[in-house]
Amino acid sequence: MKRTPKHVGLDVHQATTVVSVRDGHRRVIHRDVIPTTAAAVVSFVQGLRGPIYVALEEGTQAQWLHDLLRPHVDDVIVCDRRGESRRGNKADQLDADGLSARLCDGTLRAVYHSRTAPARQLKELAQTYLQVVDDTRRVMQRLKALFRARAIATPGRRVYRPDERAQWLAKLTESAARFRATVLYAELDVLRTLHRQAQSALVSAAQTEAAWSVLRTIPFFGPIRVALLLATLQTPWRFRTKRHLWAYAGLAVVTRTTAEYQLEGGRAVRRRRLVMTRGLNRNHNPIVKDVLKGAATAATTRPGALRELYERMLMQGTRPELARVTLARKLAAMTLHLWKTGETYEPTKLTLQAR
Repeated sequence: MKRTPKHVGLDVHQATTVVSVRDGHRRVIHRDVIPTTAAAVVSFVQGLRGPIYVALEEGTQAQWLHDLLRPHVDDVIVCDRRGESRRGNKADQLDADGLSARLCDGTLRAVYHSRTAPARQLKELAQTYLQVVDDTRRVMQRLKALFRARAIATPGRRVYRPDERAQWLAKLTESAARFRATVLYAELDVLRTLHRQAQSALVSAAQTEAAWSVLRTIPFFGPIRVALLLATLQTPWRFRTKRHLWAYAGLAVVTRTTAEYQLEGGRAVRRRRLVMTRGLNRNHNPIVKDVLKGAATAATTRPGALRELYERMLMQGTRPELARVTLARKLAAMTLHLWKTGETYEPTKLTLQAR
């Protein structure tokens, strides 16, 4: 092959990977199907000549391939194509060709992947913690559903208490239902033990990060919230401004407008009309949004500078739900600013406008 730039699209599956290679003139010069193994993938890219740029979609094996290919190519882009309209036929080779074409055009939206081992380990611990939390919640919901299906009220959390389980089991007259509840209680006990272990491992790993002491000074950012932010965001330099973080956290306002210009005296003049808003952006990271909205909700119920800010917005006529969103945006902007500068939180510097 000539030493021209090569744009490689990889459609990755568990057993095989479909490859499409284009040259600098956007022409497909090679197609192949290779095993999804480290040796096969590295051997393929090493057989190419010239600058090599690789694109693949986000998925289960994306981080592994990203780390595997980085030493052997000029750049690796892991892209997110969710929400894109797909027309025409779908096939593995068509997907690979589409990736290589978009890579040539520079229109792929990259997904951030960390290049440091500690950041990846912290992310793994966060995913472990969140999975255990989800499994625990699922078992608790199944327990309540089991009793509710038999018209047995289960208010509060008493149904989960170990010292009252015998009383709850006695209310189930069917032996099969009682056995099912016993199994669910046993599963809940195991998950609670795993929850404590996962939480301890996550917080211990997060405490080694330099930004830990800075973010912990922000009100209502407890150990778990800070650990999840560190694991998910990993670095503040991913976001050039606060607005980029707002979009990532699902706190950016979506606007719609059309026919923006009109002709006046032969010149194009922008119309003076209000931009139509359509809520918050839906393409976001749910973990970061949950952390920020949870902290903002807690801030509205407890005394402090943030609650005073919230009450000031209500006095100015802002609806409570919009005031809470504004407070979450304030916390996001504050997080980004303090993380980048290394400063600590100062309530006297709090203003109505997010920094």
